[in-house]
Amino acid sequence: MSKLFERNVEDFVCAVCGQEVEGNGYTNHCPKCLSSLHVDINPGDRASSCHGIMYAVGYEIKNGAEFILHECSKCGFQRKNKVSPKDSRKALIALSSGTFNPLEYKK
Repeated sequence: MSKLFERNVEDFVCAVCGQEVEGNGYTNHCPKCLSSLHVDINPGDRASSCHGIMYAVGYEIKNGAEFILHECSKCGFQRKNKVSPKDSRKALIALSSGTFNPLEYKK
């Protein structure tokens, strides 16, 4: 049985907007356009073979914590991820109001 969380410190270039992202081991999405890749089964394990783009499709606040709902454009898998202090407030406001388009953040 694999661990439910595995910390990986990785830098990456966002597949959607081209932003260079410095990872800290908990970074799982682009702070500019809020997009990710479907690379994990359990967070950090890199065991998914899908590799589809995961777009931010929802936003919620639960017990004072902010979460982004990501959905894979290839297989439909969904996962909630904590909002990072580095995440674009403009993008989060657009996401929460239903006007978010990640392609508006492309370089």
